[in-house]
Amino acid sequence: MFRILLLNGPNLGRLGKRQPAVYGTATLADVERAVRKRAKAWGAKIDALQSDIEGVLVSKIGGSDGVYDGIIFNPGAYTHTSIALRDALQSVQVPCVEVHLSNTAAREEFRRISHTAAASLGQIMGFGIFGYELALIALVNHLASGKKKAARR
Repeated sequence: MFRILLLNGPNLGRLGKRQPAVYGTATLADVERAVRKRAKAWGAKIDALQSDIEGVLVSKIGGSDGVYDGIIFNPGAYTHTSIALRDALQSVQVPCVEVHLSNTAAREEFRRISHTAAASLGQIMGFGIFGYELALIALVNHLASGKKKAARR
């Protein structure tokens, strides 16, 4: 059984209320429920954390070695600003899949830069809350293949 950390950054606790035209009407509880349901079918266990505080996210990632097999991470706005989160991801031996509800590549110019992407196995974006399930599928497939964490830049 794989143990997966589902990590969400700033403002994701406001899903369902914050800009529903962009992020949809599903809540973070809906996201967690859907991921847990799919994880159970795949033989994985999910621990979830959402924080608006960068340091809390950095600490959780930093403590993930030996606790989690993988991370599904939506860094929210920190995607575009946080070298600290990138460094945290690079400091652990836990593979991460980055996920975004919207297609950040099709949005404002500043949202097209991801500091955390290079420290992740890959990104899934633009599929709403289903993107989290796609991230889980990708991560479990990677873990089941026995591959080590991808090389980091």
